[in-house]
Amino acid sequence: MNAKSKYRSLWMLVLPLLLAFSIPGRAQDGKVLTLKDAIDLSIKNSKQLRLNQTKITSALNAVKDAKARQLPDANISGSYLRVNKPNIDLKSSGDSSGGGSSFADVNQVAYGMATISVPLFSGFKIQAAKESARYLAEAAKLDADLDREDVIQNTVAAYSNLYKATVAVNLVRENLKQQEQRTTDFSNMEKNGIMARNDLLKAQLQQSNIEVALTQAESDLKIARINMNIMLGLPENTNMDLDTTFLAQAGGEEKAVTDWEQVAQQKRKDAASLQAHEKAAYAGIKSAKGDYYPSLALTGGYVAAYIPNVITVTNAVNVGVGLKYNLASLWKTGSKVDDAKNELNAVKINEEMLNDQIHIQVNQAYENYIVSMKKIGMYEKAIEQADENYRITKNKHTNALATTTDLLEADVAELQAKLNYTSARADAVVAYNKLLQSAGLLGENK
Repeated sequence: MNAKSKYRSLWMLVLPLLLAFSIPGRAQDGKVLTLKDAIDLSIKNSKQLRLNQTKITSALNAVKDAKARQLPDANISGSYLRVNKPNIDLKSSGDSSGGGSSFADVNQVAYGMATISVPLFSGFKIQAAKESARYLAEAAKLDADLDREDVIQNTVAAYSNLYKATVAVNLVRENLKQQEQRTTDFSNMEKNGIMARNDLLKAQLQQSNIEVALTQAESDLKIARINMNIMLGLPENTNMDLDTTFLAQAGGEEKAVTDWEQVAQQKRKDAASLQAHEKAAYAGIKSAKGDYYPSLALTGGYVAAYIPNVITVTNAVNVGVGLKYNLASLWKTGSKVDDAKNELNAVKINEEMLNDQIHIQVNQAYENYIVSMKKIGMYEKAIEQADENYRITKNKHTNALATTTDLLEADVAELQAKLNYTSARADAVVAYNKLLQSAGLLGENK
């Protein structure tokens, strides 16, 4: 095994251990937060998903309301009236006797009735309303699934950022320790006249810069932790260990970009939602055209009445068929149909726009993923090169063949290479999950 291979193998072993054993502010109970646990918590505590559930409930209630329109309408009414004795003067030219007419003494009236109507035909409006409500409920569920994928992707990105921030703090701290030791050594050498004071000042300046970098890294870590805890519904000061096995997710199956696009056309929730809206729009056209037709209903009723000394009515039952048609619909319905057709046209345009977006999003996500995977390999080599460069420069500096500036630059290059490699691995996981999201596959196994 050559020197470069040794350096690569050593770094691949050291990095996971560095994260596992030196995460600042570890939880006292040693609980490990896996990416899957983070996703489950974020889904459970997402306010957006809870809001979406209310939209789904409203859509399902609309389906129930549409089905209820085909049920019978039943009404019951009744009245009891007290009436006075009116003055009635009945004139009759044929009455020569001069006597007045006699009327019954009526001072109260009571009556009641019950009616029932069962729709038989309403111009297909009831059926169309049921179809439209059902498709809109399906679209609401698909929209909720789409937001669920956004929550998952945001959680992956937040988990990745927390990992990068944690490793950055660890690496900068380790580098600061080395720099503090170097500054101490240089100070002793300067006191003994072995090193120029200018070189000591360069080392001290380097130490100050690293201290500033550590302060920024710790601030970034704090913000990343707060962001993650808010997403998970946890107190913002909660500290948990991270599970580095999530880094293995970046090695997904190899597919051509055209294959990803084909999958996206079949699996994307937003595409399926628009298809459901299109079906609902067709049902809306059918419902609007229903006003051109008459409505037909089966009717039935019962009437009871009581007027003292005049009449008593019981068991008056009627059954029949009622036909109703609004003549104004001949000139009013056309605009409703046009509106419904315009809504359908808008949905179709949105579908065309979404197809373009899918093409762009899948290609962009695919290229980002490919670049991320290539960066991992390149940064692995960069670490080997930076390690070897630092080793050679340090030996030269010891033998007065390299300047202090060269040594400090080599040290910074080594630290930057390690940070770049860490970020590349975490970014590759985010890029792969983004590719899954663009293809509509992200929520299937989460």
